[in-house]
Amino acid sequence: MNETAEAAAAHLPVRLLVMDVDSTFINEEVIDLIAAHAGVGDQVAAITERAMAGELDFAASLAERVALLAGLPETVLDEVREQITLTEGARQLVAAVHDAGGRVALVSGGFTAIIAPVAAELGITDVFANGLEVVEGHLTGRTSGRVIDPSAKAEIFEDLLAAGEYDRAESVAIGDGANDIGMIEAAGVGVAFCAKPALVAAADVSVSTRNLREVLTIVSSRAHD
Repeated sequence: MNETAEAAAAHLPVRLLVMDVDSTFINEEVIDLIAAHAGVGDQVAAITERAMAGELDFAASLAERVALLAGLPETVLDEVREQITLTEGARQLVAAVHDAGGRVALVSGGFTAIIAPVAAELGITDVFANGLEVVEGHLTGRTSGRVIDPSAKAEIFEDLLAAGEYDRAESVAIGDGANDIGMIEAAGVGVAFCAKPALVAAADVSVSTRNLREVLTIVSSRAHD
């Protein structure tokens, strides 16, 4: 995207941008990285793939995967946080929405302990994700708090929309898996980002290039049509 397009994007009428995290805002699937430390990486990755394709109930598959992490030291979370990388264009997309006076939120089936510090670096304070229960410095194999499953993602999107009194037409949601369908369908513009077929079918637009600047270009074009 050239400088002219980026300057125009800074004036987008996007009041609310809600993004999935794993394989969307970041390049990795966090639970797969944690699982690698437990020696069950392949097993967990296979479950993750099926859950994102919509072949498994998300909440049940999350419980199954997290159970395999029991006994890991809490310090593993710090190591995993160092492994994750922002998707190309993420910083620019977030900055453009913030510059336009909009709000950015992350709604994730991943884990708050990993996501929140990364989000804070970009000025994102609205982070909704799963907790990992820790007892005496070790993961118990259970989550804590509300499970961010597909229905929770859709509900959180609606809550954010209502709380900010945003026009739905000025909202954008971005995701990559079947668990994002509800919030994608609820948004003014729902974007399937390098996504599974189930989400592509539900989205308004689909991006196959792994660069979130593409989303900025699309939304900018739609806003100035």
